[in-house]
Amino acid sequence: MFESENVYNEQLKVELPRGITIFVKREDLLHEEVSGNKFRKLKYNILKAQELGYSKLLTFGGAYSNHIAATAAAGRICGVETIGIIRGEELENNYTGNPTLTKAVEDGMTLGFMTRTEYRSKGEVEIIDRLKARYGDFYLVPEGGTNAEAIKGTEEILKEGDEAFDYICTAVGTGGTIAGIINSSHQNQTILGFPALKGSFLYEDIRKFATNDNWDLVLDYHFGGYAKYNEELLSFLRELYRLTGVLFDPIYNGKMIYGVLEEIKKGRFKDNSKILVIHTGGLQGWNEKINI
Repeated sequence: MFESENVYNEQLKVELPRGITIFVKREDLLHEEVSGNKFRKLKYNILKAQELGYSKLLTFGGAYSNHIAATAAAGRICGVETIGIIRGEELENNYTGNPTLTKAVEDGMTLGFMTRTEYRSKGEVEIIDRLKARYGDFYLVPEGGTNAEAIKGTEEILKEGDEAFDYICTAVGTGGTIAGIINSSHQNQTILGFPALKGSFLYEDIRKFATNDNWDLVLDYHFGGYAKYNEELLSFLRELYRLTGVLFDPIYNGKMIYGVLEEIKKGRFKDNSKILVIHTGGLQGWNEKINI
C-alpha cells in the first residue's frame, strides 16, 4: 500500500490580491482509504511493527477520529490486527450509528472504550500494562499517530520543486505533520500551522520534533475548538468547492484554508508570494450530519 504516491500540486482557482497565488498539494489523493497525513504517519509505524514481528497494533482516538479510521483500514490492507481505544464510554454498547467506528470494525479493528478520566492518563505505564494484559503484546501508536516514525513519513510530504513556494500552510492537530514539513523545508520558506484546537500548547509539542525555526502557528481559526464549526465555515467550504472543485473538511483543512484566505486579506503574506497549502485528507469530516 505504501509503494505509490500519486500526489500533485493544483492551483486553487480563486481571485487573490497583490499577485498572490495558492496551490494545493493533494495529499488527500494518496490512497483511497488511507489518505493524507494518516498515510504518512502510519507508513513507517506499520513497517516498523512488521519488522519487529508484532502482529497487533494498538492506538487511541475519539469516536470520530480520522486516525482510528485510517489505522483500521491500513491494518486490514497490510494484514496487521488493530485495536482502537476510544475516548469515552458513551458508545460502548451502541456504536452502530457512528460511521467512523462502524467502518473501523468492518475493517477488522477491535474497539475498547475508556473513561475520559482514565483516557487523560493513557500513556502511563500502569494503563499500558493493563491493556497488554487484556489484548496481548502490541505495537503502540500514540493518539493522532505522532511519534518519531510518523515524522519520518511527514518529512516526505514536500517534494523536489516545492522549494519554489514562499509559504507552506497546513492544518495542525497533534503537530506531527507540520514538524515533518518544517524539517524538510528550506530556511527561506515560512511554514504556518493552523491549529484545529484552542490554545498555544502545540508550540512545545512541535519543538520536540522540529529541527528548523522558520515556522509559526496562527491560532485564530479553530472555530471554538476541536471538531467544532459553524454554518459560516460550512457555507464557505461549500462555496469554495463549487468554485474550485476542491473539497476541504470542516474539522482540519477547512479551518486552515479559511484562515489562509483571511490572513491574505489582513496582509500577512507578501506581494507576489506563492503559497502551498497541504490538503491532509480527512474528508470523512463530511458525514450525514454535515452534508456537502
